[in-house]
Amino acid sequence: MVESSRPYDVVLFGATGFTGGLTADYLAAHGGDLRWAIAGRNERKLEQVRDRLAATRPDLADLPLLVADAADPDALAEVVATTKVVATTVGPYVQYGGPLVAACAVAGTDYVDLTGEPEFVDRTYVEHNAAAEGSGARLVHCCGFDSIPHDLGAYFTIKELAREVGGEITAPVTMRGVVRSKASFSGGTFHSALTAFSRARQMKEASSARRRMEPRPEGRRSRASASAPRRDRDLGYWLLPLPTIDPFVVARSGAALPAYGPAFTYSHYAGTKTLRYAAGGAIGATGLTLASQVPPLRNALLKRVPQGQGPSEGRREKSWFTVDFVAESGGHTVHTRVSGGDPGYTETAKMLAESAICLALDENPNVSGQVTTATAMGDALLARLQRAGIAFERV
Repeated sequence: MVESSRPYDVVLFGATGFTGGLTADYLAAHGGDLRWAIAGRNERKLEQVRDRLAATRPDLADLPLLVADAADPDALAEVVATTKVVATTVGPYVQYGGPLVAACAVAGTDYVDLTGEPEFVDRTYVEHNAAAEGSGARLVHCCGFDSIPHDLGAYFTIKELAREVGGEITAPVTMRGVVRSKASFSGGTFHSALTAFSRARQMKEASSARRRMEPRPEGRRSRASASAPRRDRDLGYWLLPLPTIDPFVVARSGAALPAYGPAFTYSHYAGTKTLRYAAGGAIGATGLTLASQVPPLRNALLKRVPQGQGPSEGRREKSWFTVDFVAESGGHTVHTRVSGGDPGYTETAKMLAESAICLALDENPNVSGQVTTATAMGDALLARLQRAGIAFERV
C-alpha cells in the first residue's frame, strides 16, 4: 500500500462523462469521509460536475479539481503521485488509457478501470506488469459489468462449492456462467467493443506477447473454454457463447488462486429463452464484427451511439441483469446467481466506485502487478457489493 501521506484516497478520471458522472454521484453519496478528487482535461466541465454534486452535498463545494490531459505523461505523473487509487472511465482504453496506467505502475498507485478490451489488458500486462510489481501498484482492470459479476460470481461459487465438498476442492472443476439482462449499454462500452472488433490482428498479437511472458501456475491449470450454442437443460436457456473478456478474467483468477482446485475450466454464455433469440444474437454479433472491419460503416455506427450519453434515470431503474453459475466437481453440483439493476450504467458506476474505495481503505491480499478483482480484493469487495445491493446467492 502506498504511503498514507498522499492527500487523496481516490482520484476519479472521467467524471465529466455519463458513466463517470454516475460514479462521482456514487462517491458523493457513499464515500463518507473518503478523501477524493476529480480529474480531467477541461477545468470548466470539472467545475460543473462539482457544482452539481455540491447542490446536494454542500461540503463538496471545495472538492479538489485536478487538470490533466490523458495524453500528457508529465501531468498524469503529478496527479497519480497525490493519491492511493486512480479510477478512470476514459475510453476506449486502447486509445486513451496507456499513459495513465503507465504512470500508476511507476508511482505505486493502485489503478481501476472499466475496460472490456482484451488488447488493452494484454498490452498493459506486457508493458507495465513488471513495473507495477516493483512499485507495489495493483492494476485492476474490468471493474464494471465487465467483469465483476462474472469474476466475483465465480469466486463466490467456488466458496460455495468448497462448503459443499466439506473443505478443499481436490477434483477438477467445470463452471459455466450464463448472462441475462434487460438494459441499454453505454456509448463508451459500444465504442470500446467496436474498436476491439476492428483490431483483431492487434488483439491477437497482444495476446501472443502476453502468453510468451506470463508464468503458469505450478501443478495446476485454469482455462477458458467455449462450445457451440446449445440448450442448457439445468437452467432451461439456450446458450450463446459470448466473445467478451469475462471468461479470460475468470480463468486468470482461477490460475492465481489455489482454491479453484487442481484443474479449473470456465465457459461463458448469454442465455435466451428461445432458439430464435439465440440465433438473432449470433447474427447481430457477426454483423457488428463484419461492419467494424469497414471504416465508413464503423464510423457511421460510432456516430449513432455517441459516448458520454446514456438513458434516463427512469429507464435505468427498469433495467436488470442476472448471471447464473453452475459448477460441477467430483459428483457435486452448485448453482449460484449474481443479480442487480441496470448493468451498463448504474451498477457499473457502483462497482467501479466500490472497487476504488476497497483498494484505498480495506484490508486486502498482499499482491501487486496486474491482478483481477477476485485476486486483489476477493472477500472485501464481495462484502462491499452485497451491502451495496448486488445479490450473490446460492440457488
